[in-house]
Amino acid sequence: MTFLDEAVITARSGDGGSGCVSFRRERFKPRGGPDGGDGGDGGSIILRATNRLQNLSHLRSSPLFKAQNGQPGRGKNQSGRNGQDLVIELPVGTLALDRETHHVLADLISDGQEVVLLSGGRGGKGNQHFATSTRRTPRIAQPGTPGQEITLQLSLKFLADIGLVGFPNAGKSTLLSRLTTARPRIDSYPFTTLVPNLGVWYLQGHRSLVLADIPGLIEGASEGKGLGHRFLKHIERTKLLVHLLDITYTPKNNIIEDFFALKKEMTAYNPVLAEKPHMVLINKMDLYGDHCRDVHEMQKAFEQIEVVSLPVSALNGMGIRDFKKMLLERFFSDLNGEE
Repeated sequence: MTFLDEAVITARSGDGGSGCVSFRRERFKPRGGPDGGDGGDGGSIILRATNRLQNLSHLRSSPLFKAQNGQPGRGKNQSGRNGQDLVIELPVGTLALDRETHHVLADLISDGQEVVLLSGGRGGKGNQHFATSTRRTPRIAQPGTPGQEITLQLSLKFLADIGLVGFPNAGKSTLLSRLTTARPRIDSYPFTTLVPNLGVWYLQGHRSLVLADIPGLIEGASEGKGLGHRFLKHIERTKLLVHLLDITYTPKNNIIEDFFALKKEMTAYNPVLAEKPHMVLINKMDLYGDHCRDVHEMQKAFEQIEVVSLPVSALNGMGIRDFKKMLLERFFSDLNGEE
């Protein structure tokens, strides 16, 4: 199924049912009083977050959502049936905005969270409510109030603890598959990953860390080159950014210029990303040789700008144990380095 993290839908709550004008017509009671029942309330539109959905592709074929109308009242004081609420399920991490005003209406951040987006119209009162001592046969009843309608801009932003960023073919997908049960597509050419991937690293005590692998950035992404900034919103909520650098990359000037290029592109998208805690993994150490950058010089350069760096190989596991230990110390200090 196609990955979709943006969608536009129209939602409308149900109309309230009309009240009824009716009079008792029973044997031996030719002048019975008013007995018109009330109309039922219209159904509401409810947004519900669920972990069962990973993106918004299920909305592609049905952009219009309408709750059920309330039924009109009937004689003998019978109220109309209320319209059923309509629940729209969305992935956890979805933002719902009014498309016209861009006002945030709901931020669904936990599984099972529900937000009543639009209330249904109220049912009208039947003529039984309008009888008085001077008006014993009221021939009036209230119409139901109409439902509400809104056009929503839905935007999915992953709720990941750790965001993996790097140039194409830096090894992000390989690292994700080593740390988690995720199995993203992995090949030896750039732009293998065309959509974000999520993976969960399960720990003891029913705890876990969620990692997001963001498709590779390239220099000039802020001008639309490559995949541009298409998916960077998925790391806006992360607590830690992990930059993967390729030890075999040949810089033109600065020995860690690829790190600065990545940071520049993220800053161009949202300056907040540059301020997030981050660390560097110098990846592909299994290919380390005379043709590669000097890893010790790279680490010295990172020390000078106070950035933690670690040489690893996502392919053969070199340094991954130390990387895991660092993550555990940052997120779960009470685990004492135990998975």
